[in-house]
Amino acid sequence: MKLRTIGLISSLVLGLLAGPLPTEAQQAGKVYRIGVLSNSSGIGRSQKRLQQYLSELGYVEGKNLVIEWRFSKGDVTRQPAFAADLVRLKVDCIIPFGVLPTRAAKQATRTIPIVMGNADDDPVRQNLVSSLERPGGNVTGFFNIGSDLSAKRLELLKETVPKLSRVAILFDPASVPAVVYVKKSEAAARAMGVYIQPVGVRVSEDLENAIQAAVKGRAEALLVVHTGLFQVLRTRVAKLATEAHLPSMHSSSSFVRAGGLMSYSANSRERYRGVVAYVDRILKGAKPSDLPVQQPRKFDFFINLKTAKQLGITIPPEVLLQATKVIK
Repeated sequence: MKLRTIGLISSLVLGLLAGPLPTEAQQAGKVYRIGVLSNSSGIGRSQKRLQQYLSELGYVEGKNLVIEWRFSKGDVTRQPAFAADLVRLKVDCIIPFGVLPTRAAKQATRTIPIVMGNADDDPVRQNLVSSLERPGGNVTGFFNIGSDLSAKRLELLKETVPKLSRVAILFDPASVPAVVYVKKSEAAARAMGVYIQPVGVRVSEDLENAIQAAVKGRAEALLVVHTGLFQVLRTRVAKLATEAHLPSMHSSSSFVRAGGLMSYSANSRERYRGVVAYVDRILKGAKPSDLPVQQPRKFDFFINLKTAKQLGITIPPEVLLQATKVIK
């Protein structure tokens, strides 16, 4: 009997260690509903990563999770309607990617928790939260300090093309974060003796004319501000830049995978894991107002050597040494 009792106790202990504690487990029978607002055109690498990290924490689609995807495909004017739709569905949490989707979500609800996926500018400056430490309200999450890295991107471009003196910057004039990015780039460029040529792209049909304007303006390289519209256009942007013999620097590695020359940006894996961790805490009862807004701590520098070869550029060794990933 004693041996059976000891065996039973051991089995119970091992069972507790192997599975989640009752306080950490998902509510039995509960199906969580999460809304995702994105400017992308559909489920891709980033969205699959989000699904993966959620499943690692026990949230599995078709079992205890429903994800309501809303993709605006570069048309940010659709975001308010999408946000209102998610509110009508009474989702448990909304994950918006970008400043405008976050603003649309915040305007649609003051009660449903909102976890920013990658706001592309300081959310305090954009009036999305009261402060980073104590955001207040129903919004928290992560932002990618895109404009604050403009000087670093210019520096890497100039190291790659030492005689660089004129850089065109592609941006959406309707995007407030993009306008901030241009201003910061101009300030950084002056200190480096580089002239910045802003080239606006409001709709996809403007893109080819914008690249031609950059060439006519004698630009020697191209900076691309990664906001909603350009996420959908990234393959075309990369192709047109290469055809125009313009070395391109981007604020998202997805552009380099699509054929752009270089990117310098916050580490997306760290950010997505953080987003999912916040969603998990909120679904277990935490309040967004008590979760500080997070800035990136890790950064990635991607280089596409295939594109460099097409451009006839040899990446200097000191630049290659800084890369976290080289695409050959």
